[in-house]
Amino acid sequence: MTDNSLPKRVPEKPAMKLAHITTRPPHLVQALEALGQRADHQEAAQDLIDELSGITVLVARKFTNDRTADGLLDAFYLTVGCISLGISQANIPEDGDAQLSFLLHHGAEHVFQMGFRHIKELSGLPYTVFLSDFDNDPFVQQRDIKVLFAEICRADPISAWTGDDVYKREWLDRQNNQRIVACAQWLRKKHYAGPVKDPDLDAQAVIAIAVIFAIAGDGPIVARVRQKDLETLIQGVRKTPLDIEAGWNALLKKVPAEYHPILRERMDEYRNTIVKKILSKTRIKTVITEIQNSYAGSELEVDYD
Repeated sequence: MTDNSLPKRVPEKPAMKLAHITTRPPHLVQALEALGQRADHQEAAQDLIDELSGITVLVARKFTNDRTADGLLDAFYLTVGCISLGISQANIPEDGDAQLSFLLHHGAEHVFQMGFRHIKELSGLPYTVFLSDFDNDPFVQQRDIKVLFAEICRADPISAWTGDDVYKREWLDRQNNQRIVACAQWLRKKHYAGPVKDPDLDAQAVIAIAVIFAIAGDGPIVARVRQKDLETLIQGVRKTPLDIEAGWNALLKKVPAEYHPILRERMDEYRNTIVKKILSKTRIKTVITEIQNSYAGSELEVDYD
């Protein structure tokens, strides 16, 4: 007889692996923790406290509110993060003792100014590749600095901080935007009908127009168009067999090498998309509408319906 009273063995499930999450306090906190481990640190600690207090008050007056507890707390968080950013961008080992030595050597106020200078430099790079005269307004520029300052530098001393990583990503993104804008500005200066001086700039659209018109062969650089120009281009390239690659290579020979990667990226993108439609039997008006909506944007002058 089988004894069914014993419980059946249930196969063990493999233990769930938790993702490894690295948390890191602000660099200023790491430096202060290293200071706490040093003998006879009271004098240096008091000097740092005095400096941090003074910086916090100044930040509160300019960016938050020096008359409320919340305003002073926010200013303190910004102070912690801005000094941490200054330390992180100094190319020193991510080690508490090294960070502390750097902080004591330069002083908290100087390191804070280093961090804030990085914020100002970042704000000077374009957030998008669409520029307008509005971007040159001093009020708008100061607002952008304040937004970046709060986004990157706010650091709670008892929480993990990733402001320096946010800064690095934003810096790379804006540098890429700057290269695209510079390429478009160069193309505008070389526009066949004379430099385009409109303060508003849709950089992606300028580059798109130049690349699209280059398929016609070794012609002049085109940076802004009318609808009729597009119609003439499409009709012309449909009548005559083209060597599109030769036309694009001719454009590259006219443009500084630093902008070639940007132009080649657009060429790779357009080769099997809009260029195929331009050369197809799709209605010309349909193609022009797509170019206007998806490529040329505000750099295309609408001259008829």
